[in-house]
Amino acid sequence: MAANSHEGSTTSSSSGSIFNNPTVRGIIYQLLLVGGLVYLFWSIVQNAAHNLEKQNIASGFGFLDNTAGFLPNQSLIDLSATSSYGQALLAGLLNTLLVAVIGIVLATIVGFLMGIARLSSNWVISKIATLYIEIVRNIPLLLQLFFWYFAVLRSLPHPKKSVGILDTFFFNNRGLYMPRPIFEDGSGSILIALVIAIVATIILSIWAKKRQIATGQRFPIFLVGLGLIIVLPLLAYLVSGMPISYDYAELKGFNFKGGMKVIPEFIGLLLALTIYTGAFIAEIVRAGILAVNHGQTEASHALGLRQGPTLRLVIIPQAMRVIIPPLTSQYLNLTKNSSLAVAIAYPDIVSVGGTVLNQTGQAIEVIAVWMIVYLTISLLTSILMNWYNRSIALVER
Repeated sequence: MAANSHEGSTTSSSSGSIFNNPTVRGIIYQLLLVGGLVYLFWSIVQNAAHNLEKQNIASGFGFLDNTAGFLPNQSLIDLSATSSYGQALLAGLLNTLLVAVIGIVLATIVGFLMGIARLSSNWVISKIATLYIEIVRNIPLLLQLFFWYFAVLRSLPHPKKSVGILDTFFFNNRGLYMPRPIFEDGSGSILIALVIAIVATIILSIWAKKRQIATGQRFPIFLVGLGLIIVLPLLAYLVSGMPISYDYAELKGFNFKGGMKVIPEFIGLLLALTIYTGAFIAEIVRAGILAVNHGQTEASHALGLRQGPTLRLVIIPQAMRVIIPPLTSQYLNLTKNSSLAVAIAYPDIVSVGGTVLNQTGQAIEVIAVWMIVYLTISLLTSILMNWYNRSIALVER
């Protein structure tokens, strides 16, 4: 009797000690949480599958092979009335990447110029930069998009009264018309020369950096690289017999024919994204420059460096370590903000996907495509920027 009582108390105390262990409790709670999430996800999937079955909508991505029957008003790939939904979505993805990449480049240039201008000792330049930053940052992007598209671009003259530049470029309310290059046999050598020039510039820049660290002497890598990128393709163009001709836009009737057209939706979206994101980048740049100890500026001036070289060679390289992390967030924001293109009918992945969704009813699949696209772009951008951030980080000696 006493033995049984002692055995029961021992079992009770051992089980109590197990549940009193914080590590064990934590594992049990996490397992319960994961199980609840799995059950919730499974319930959502089952409910969605049941609703789709009731509405006679087939699940899966087989609809991507079906004929779309519509054409986006801008496409970087050849599309026809018989193109599939998958090809239409690909065209939308390329349009998204086009506006995102160009927007990131232009917003970075605008942001750096305005961030430096706000710190200028010139009162007028500083106040103009301050006004730009404070006004643009505090107006919603969608309103700015509407302003550039409806108030500016749509109010331009009609094609017969286009604004012409050298009788080559024409700007009106239907877009920007410019010469379209026609690549003939032998034009591939120009692309090869351009690739060689870019690779040579990268190799030279690595060599110049090592040379500067070892000897302290700077190599004019920017001018040399720019010369290579211009001269080598130009030589290839001349040697291969100038295999590129141009198709010029001409006014015929009520519109222009021929040439290459940049639609106003693209221009409006690009302007809005560039100016809006550039204002945020300007503040990031200003904060990065102010984070550098002022003694660095004084030391540079004591060595005889003027204000321009001091900023370019001493301050900005150190400020980049502070600038890069928040700059990455702005690049991600610009890419995701490009989805506002649907408001002005620019055929990005969201706009084209919306048309596909309306025609097919495949809501889950189309939304999944959107999520995967933006997630992939964001992750790739973060990986690239994190790699660059590590490459410029200070190395402990």
